[in-house]
Amino acid sequence: MTREEKSVVIEQLTAQLADNAIIYLADISGLDAATTSNLRRACFKAGIKLNVVKNTLLAKAMESSDKDFGELSTVLKGNTSIMMAEVSNAPAKIIKEFRKKSDKPLLKGAFIEEAIYIGDNQLDALVDIKSKEELLGEVIGLLQSPAKNVISALKSGGNTIAGIVKTLSEKEG
Repeated sequence: MTREEKSVVIEQLTAQLADNAIIYLADISGLDAATTSNLRRACFKAGIKLNVVKNTLLAKAMESSDKDFGELSTVLKGNTSIMMAEVSNAPAKIIKEFRKKSDKPLLKGAFIEEAIYIGDNQLDALVDIKSKEELLGEVIGLLQSPAKNVISALKSGGNTIAGIVKTLSEKEG
């Protein structure tokens, strides 16, 4: 690879790092061709971009990026694949699913919305991270709960103030 080609790859990686808030680094070496193909297919279906990268080029892209990757560059040894996604726990779920049949892929580290996770032992924590949609759903559910109580009190209280107060006081007790 010429110096110009390396420069182009570094620029592309830097742009990808800038455009993605969810970045996983994994080791998929040792997977046979069929398993690797299945992993790529699963990633594609889940909206995850999976690329094998050269450690030195990725390290340079991390350095030239505006983001603070902290100690994440320390895991750039051996074979490295980069997984970029829109949903924070999607790559972790894919890795965990593939680990049911194989000892790979191994999680090297992750960068999620400025938080850094290092090591394969972080996989379960990453699987349990809730997406923005899940969190919004929970918040909306919590906000709707008091409104539902008031509406049910209005319906059961005979639409009078005394009936509403009585119904609400019974629900609290």
